[in-house]
Amino acid sequence: MAAAVASLIGLSGASSTVFFEDDFTKGMDKWTVGTMQGKEMGKWDVTPGKWFVDEEANKGLTITEDMRFYSITAPLDKPASSKGKDLVIQFSAKIENHQYAFCGGGYIKLLPAGTKADSFNGDDEYQIMFGPDLCGYDVSHVHLIFNHKGENLLKTDKISLEYSDKNEFTHLYTLIVEPDGTYEVLFDNESKAKGKIVEDWGFPKPMIDDPDDKKPGDWVDEQEIDDPEAKKPDGYDEIPAQIPDPDATKPEDWDDEDDGEWEPPLIDNPEFKGEWFAPKITNPAYKGEWSPKQIKNKDFVEGEQLAAYDSFYVGYELWVVNNGTIFDNILVTDDKEYAKAQGEKLWKPTSEGEKEKKEAWDKENKPADEPMPDDEEGGEGGDDGEEGEEPEKDEL
Repeated sequence: MAAAVASLIGLSGASSTVFFEDDFTKGMDKWTVGTMQGKEMGKWDVTPGKWFVDEEANKGLTITEDMRFYSITAPLDKPASSKGKDLVIQFSAKIENHQYAFCGGGYIKLLPAGTKADSFNGDDEYQIMFGPDLCGYDVSHVHLIFNHKGENLLKTDKISLEYSDKNEFTHLYTLIVEPDGTYEVLFDNESKAKGKIVEDWGFPKPMIDDPDDKKPGDWVDEQEIDDPEAKKPDGYDEIPAQIPDPDATKPEDWDDEDDGEWEPPLIDNPEFKGEWFAPKITNPAYKGEWSPKQIKNKDFVEGEQLAAYDSFYVGYELWVVNNGTIFDNILVTDDKEYAKAQGEKLWKPTSEGEKEKKEAWDKENKPADEPMPDDEEGGEGGDDGEEGEEPEKDEL
């Protein structure tokens, strides 16, 4: 495998670097399991899961217990710097026990020097957090958070997953950050989101609203007004909302002495038009939507590369409801083509054969009276797919 890796790196460019790569063929040798004070911790293991295409190739870092916190880190094989170069983070995740009630995060964190592996937790500083966040079929998206000068910045718009993306099979998550300030998120090697970092996160913008600029008191921002020439028609308010049904007839057995004077039932009056309002016209005094004037942002640094870090560790710090998530083929590199090639080589054969293996496993292991799973399961509603109140995930 080492020769193949060297060959791929050579093809993609002599200057490219793989900072970290683990397919778990050597177990958890690179990793340190952490504990969080006061939290009930779950056990990690390396397994291919209950069903798999290739038992050895599909072995990955596995969450084995329900309703637990998990912490684990590994030092990078080489310290990584994304300053002036691309940064690619890639891994696969198999939510083997995915179902409508499943809740759990699957995000990896890129970590700075000084990270304490033994106690790694949600309060520790991180540089990038990236990966799926799933809870039922209503909460399903890819998280991507950048740290900027100690502040964790969430993406302004979520990277949503499609209904067909939410299942128990292995999926590949790829983040590409480029030195020109652009990014792209791939799901199974298909683009899910891309654009400019400065526009999609709360990084300092070149220009900001002037906090001292106030809207003038005589500013008119109403586009339409009541027509002052309009008058309510005479007799408008005298039209009743309901009238006696003209087609109704007194029943033959109606007795005025016993039943009282007969009155026809009421029906909605087709002539009734409701409360009268003057029609709207364009406001001749309208000045447009007011916005404060723009001034230079003192916090903006011209030419600064955003989301550029010196990194030393990767790690997972999670809380999950259901066991069975398997992480595999974790990669940190500055080579987009190498990452793509590794995804095709390691993930694609698994993705192409999993459905058949899953169906065979179900046939052998599901109770006779339990229905076979359907690809379109979980379409019912619910309280965001949650069972009870989920503890805080400590994302930020």
